[in-house]
Parts: sequence; structure tokens; C-alpha cells
Amino acid sequence: MTTGDPANGVRSTQPGVPGADQATASTAAESPAAPHGSTATSADGGFGSGQRPAAAGYGPGSAAGGYPTGQAAANGGYAPAQSAAPGGYGSSATPAAGYGSGQGPAGYGSGQVPPVGFGGTVPPSGGEPPTPSHPSSGGGRSGGRLAAGALILALLAGGVGGAVGAAVANNSSETATVTTSLDQPAASSSDAGSAAAGSVEAVAAKVLPSVVQIDVTGQTGSGEGSGVIISSDGLILTNAHVAVGAGAGASLEVILSDGTRTPAQLVAADTNFDLAVIRVQGQNNLTPIQFGTSADLVVGQPVVAVGSPLGLAGTVTTGIVSALNRPVSASGDNSNQSTVLDAIQTDAAINPGNSGGALVDMNGNLVGINSAIATVSAGSPYGGQSQSGSIGVGFAIPVDQARAIAQQLIDNGQVTMAVLGVEVQSGGPETQTAGATVAGVTPGGAAEQAGIPNGAVITRLDNRIIDSPNALIAAVRSYQPGASVAVTYTDQGGAQHTVQVTLGSAQSGGR
Repeated sequence: MTTGDPANGVRSTQPGVPGADQATASTAAESPAAPHGSTATSADGGFGSGQRPAAAGYGPGSAAGGYPTGQAAANGGYAPAQSAAPGGYGSSATPAAGYGSGQGPAGYGSGQVPPVGFGGTVPPSGGEPPTPSHPSSGGGRSGGRLAAGALILALLAGGVGGAVGAAVANNSSETATVTTSLDQPAASSSDAGSAAAGSVEAVAAKVLPSVVQIDVTGQTGSGEGSGVIISSDGLILTNAHVAVGAGAGASLEVILSDGTRTPAQLVAADTNFDLAVIRVQGQNNLTPIQFGTSADLVVGQPVVAVGSPLGLAGTVTTGIVSALNRPVSASGDNSNQSTVLDAIQTDAAINPGNSGGALVDMNGNLVGINSAIATVSAGSPYGGQSQSGSIGVGFAIPVDQARAIAQQLIDNGQVTMAVLGVEVQSGGPETQTAGATVAGVTPGGAAEQAGIPNGAVITRLDNRIIDSPNALIAAVRSYQPGASVAVTYTDQGGAQHTVQVTLGSAQSGGR
């Protein structure tokens, strides 16, 4: 059965793309992620149910420093049934700095309180401090791990404490100068004014004023996304699934980087390219983003993503260009080629709400519009459980394409796109060739005029490898109507041909 949009000029009659049937892309759009399920109630730092940790994250019933139930911390030395100082000692043991009960170092007798750093029994000369007893078990495996960690810390603290205490005892007649960081003036963590060119700080300072949050409320739902300012008088470029995803007549509100909220109206949108332009009223001094080019991007190049993931406006994340010319079905359904992106792949964190936001280079120039993220379904070969949110595989529309589409939406309210004039399906086992199999040729279209026959398997468009119907659709849409391209195909007899094709045009949509 033939699927897709006939107007696109390249359609699919067979769902699925080889090697991509499990990991699908979903739009990085509007709703916050739900919290993960848990059977434990956590306190500060993430503890299990029934635990009440003190500072630094200790096991059940512990006081500061990781002590078992019933012990509390005091200052200095300790006697039986007294509390233990920070460092994490076992049940009924009361040493500070590794000493046993009842005795004190440097001439301290039973029942006396030694100076800071001393506990009870003096260790043998030159020996290690006695090993404290383990605290009583509790809290399962995680509790045991915490207790073990506390004991290791206790041994280290005991050795240091003993050495410090001995120094104090042997030099009690000397007066030491005490300094504290609390008396020091606060040092600046950064200085945005002196951020080095090409640094993330400099990029963020340049780009943040040009990126907005968009809140959408409509009859079919509500959500949020991001947008990029492209004119000082209020034109904003975003994704179509942000601007029109809530249905016709949805209300749009833009939140500027300074927190100003202002209503916006739709100028035009095209769902095939997943791009839209909206306009805010009453603004004449906005900061337009600086356009770069996606033509000279290279894999491994550092990039920065800016947007409002989960409603967190002005979020900046970093990564690299992971791949180029990645065909992505933004609907998440590979059998539906109505929205296929010729995408930049990046590992910069992109989450729901980032859609329509900026992907920029290290000069702060726009190179892409963040649009989609990959997800993994439960039971897929990529993971045993479903995963959503950022998994390091995000996609952006190349800026060269986005800029051309935006200009058409502003000028004409609709988009004219390039078409090859074929219907395609995946290359099957009978072809022994990966590519896009021509299942139909449009009479009078570009492919027919160039002599591309029905049943041919298209494997290359100019220098781009075509290994699936989506790859062919994305590649054709990256050109302008009237462009001349070299198409390489294998005919049904196994012979390979390369022909020059002048791409036709078709109305994509828009409103």
C-alpha cells in the first residue's frame, strides 16, 4: 500500500528503514518528563525508605559522620557509652583519633577528657590505631556499603587525628596562628566580560538574548517549546510541531530572555519541513541571532544547544556534531515520510521543550534548529527498558535549509520544495542492493525525463549514499527546485547507471 504525501514527489510503499526499525525519533517538544518510579523515599542525597541520614549521607539511625544507632557526636575524647566524633566508629566504641575507652594519651587518665584528637586507649608505639568494631547491620546492601565506606574514612581520620593531637600535646606551649576560609573575601567564579572568545561562556552570553521560550495552549492540548529571534521587530523561527501542535487557533505566548511575556501570532508553518515563523507584537528592539552556515560543518565539531527543556528557560548544553545528513522521520514512524529531516545529529543534551531552539557553533552562529530526539522502545535490541529524554542522540534541521524555508514562509506563507518524481520503497532481498527502490515514476516528472526506470534501485545522489527511502527523501528536500543532481541507480538487470537530473518542484504546504 502506498504511503506518504504524493505532493512530495518521493513516497514510500513499504514501511520501515533497514537498521532503524527500533530506535525512533520523537519531537523534543512540550511536556515535562515524569519522575522515575521508586519504592524508596529519599532524603537529601538519595536514601532508601526508612532511613534518616545526617549530613554526608549515612546509614539508618546514624548521626553525623556515619555512627550507628544510639551514638551522637561530641567534641574531643570519649568514654564508653558516650558519643563518637566524626569519622564513623562502631557500636559502643568511643574513640576519637583511633583510641579506645577509658584511657588517654600523653598522660591522660581514665575519666579525663583529652584534648581534641584523642580518644581512649593509647596505641602501641609505632603501631596502627586499633580497628573500631563494625556497626550493627541494617538497611540492606546499600546500608552495608555506606557503613564500609564510613569505616574506611574512620581509619584515615583516626591516623590524622592522632598525629594532630600529638602535635598539640607536645607543643602546647606554642601559640599557633589560626586562619579560616570564612574570613576570606569571596573570589569571583567567572567574569563574563572577560570570557575568552570561543568559550561556552562567551557563546552563551551572545546567544541567550536571541532564544525564547514559547508556551502554547489549544483545544487539543498545551505545551511548550523554544524559538530563535530572527528580526528585531519580533519574527521568531521555531518548529511547526511547536507552533501548530496544539491545533488550529491555539494561543501562543513568548517569554523573552529578560522574562518579559508577550503574545504571539502564527505567520506560517510547514509540517513537511517542521518549521514555522511566528511574530510577537509591540517589540522593536529584540536581538536577532547571527546566522551561520551548515554547509561547512564537520563531524566532531563542538556545538552548543540553547533552549527551554522542560520549561527551564535559557538552558545551555554542549556537545559535538555526531553525524551529518542523518535522515530522521520526526513523526517516529518510518512508514510516514511526510516529515523527514535531513538532520544534524548531536550529543548535546536536547530534551522535551528544546524544540525550535538554537544549535550554534563556538562563535555563537546559528547552524541548526533543534527538533527531535531519539528514543528507545522497551524490548528493543538497544536496551531492555524504554528510555526517553536525552540519551545523547538529538537532531537539528540544518540552518541553510531552515533559513530558505523561513524566507518562503515569510514571503509567501507556503513552501515550494524540490521533487524527483518517483515513489520509492526499500531495496529488498531480490535486489541484493541497499537503497531506495523505484516503485513508480511520475509521468512527465524529473525522473522520467532523465530515463530512470521503474524498479531501479537508487543508491547515490551526487556524493551522498542512499541506503533507504528516507535517505532519498531527505537528500532531495535538501536541494532547491531546479537544481541539477547526479543520480546513480542499479537497473533490474544489475547494471549501474549515473544520470543527471534537474529536480522538479511541488507545493509542500504552509498556512
